[in-house]
Amino acid sequence: MAEENTGKKKGSMSVSEAGRKGGQTVRDKYGHSFYEEIGRKGGETVKAERGRAFYEQIGKKGGDTVKAERGAGFYEQIGKKGGEAVKAERGTPFYEEIGKKGGHRVRALIEEGKKAATEAAAATTKEEQPAVAAPGGEVTPPEPQE
Repeated sequence: MAEENTGKKKGSMSVSEAGRKGGQTVRDKYGHSFYEEIGRKGGETVKAERGRAFYEQIGKKGGDTVKAERGAGFYEQIGKKGGEAVKAERGTPFYEEIGKKGGHRVRALIEEGKKAATEAAAATTKEEQPAVAAPGGEVTPPEPQE
């Protein structure tokens, strides 16, 4: 039987082997930080061209795929592993610190929301009530109702 012609010469590399070898050469020459830098630049370019919604869309697709392949419990497992790793590395005080920061931020957001709601209600009330003519003829805004 004749040998199949695969297009390879004896001893030649596959495309994946050549890519791996090239990647190792670049890593050895420029170091790990080079990949971080070009990855960051690439991410900024994609963000500028496609926007935040693109990342949300591909993140959802990826999450749905993982959920379909591994089940919802997978996220629980990796979350627990991650939490245990952070606890081992940073300790319990870290969680106390970020909890306080989160609480302060939530409080500030609630206050901002209440202020915005009050201002919106006041603006709506002013728009709905007509101006009142004073005895001397000048027009004054209506007094707020409480």
